[in-house]
Amino acid sequence: MGELSVTSQEGRPEATPSPVVDEAAPAANPKRNTGRRNRGPARMRSLRCPRRPRIWFEILLVAASYRVYSLVRNAVPEQRTAALRNADWIWSAERHLGIAVEQTVNHAVNSVTWLIVSMNYYYATLHFVVTVCVLVWLFRCHPGRYAAARLALFATTGVALLGYYLYPLAPPRLMSGGHFIDTVLVHHTWGSMASGNFKNMSNQYAAMPSMHIGWSLWCGLTVFALASAPWARLLALLYPTLTLVVIVSTANHFWLDALGGMTCLAFGHAVSYAWYGSLPHHLTKRVPLPGGRARLACLSAGAPVRTPHPAADAAAARR
Repeated sequence: MGELSVTSQEGRPEATPSPVVDEAAPAANPKRNTGRRNRGPARMRSLRCPRRPRIWFEILLVAASYRVYSLVRNAVPEQRTAALRNADWIWSAERHLGIAVEQTVNHAVNSVTWLIVSMNYYYATLHFVVTVCVLVWLFRCHPGRYAAARLALFATTGVALLGYYLYPLAPPRLMSGGHFIDTVLVHHTWGSMASGNFKNMSNQYAAMPSMHIGWSLWCGLTVFALASAPWARLLALLYPTLTLVVIVSTANHFWLDALGGMTCLAFGHAVSYAWYGSLPHHLTKRVPLPGGRARLACLSAGAPVRTPHPAADAAAARR
């Protein structure tokens, strides 16, 4: 039953081709072709999956990236006239808005020697030290989120370079007639790469956006989102807040420079979200060791991955 036949002129039955075979045969090649076409998207999905970071690669990447950032930032032409004109415009805009308190804060904090000296060293050191410490913490304790958080930081820094090129800006302490105090020069400390003996090594007119704010806010938000200890989350919120007070007290930035740093950070997180499809703190905390099984689990978008059991597999093979 179920077989189709026809009778030939000689009276012998002839079997017609099976419809099942006819339908299945041409489907073999399209499957193979589809597999070839999907290799590209599969590789792209694999690249966008969180992976366990390698310590040697991360050290080289961070060192090389900071070197490139420093070279590009300092290679931007120091357009003194435009930078001073932009500083005057920002100062006028802040006074018009009623938020021009930088000069008052600068003079008030400068009158307390131990406080302003501490802020000078804070400005010079914690900007780098805390950022590196947060990267190391992510690498050790949250390897699955490390790459996404690092991408947000790198994208933030990259777009800041564009700001330095397009909008040269003098810091308040270099304004002519602004009556701001350069606290590094007055108290003979090292707290600014654009003051004292370091002024010829760095672009003095790259105040917008403030990467002290961009980096400190990245550190604060990252630790606040991932830390479980209440004291750590509190310090995470205080760090960018204190950094804002420091950059204003030392006359290195305007309030609006801080807003520029926040905008750059928002861009950095948008880039990270677009690549990984999620914010860093929503990704898995840990990722499996590199291997085909880990990539298969990621590419299957949450499909369960079978864990091999040698004894069970052997029994099944015997059956």
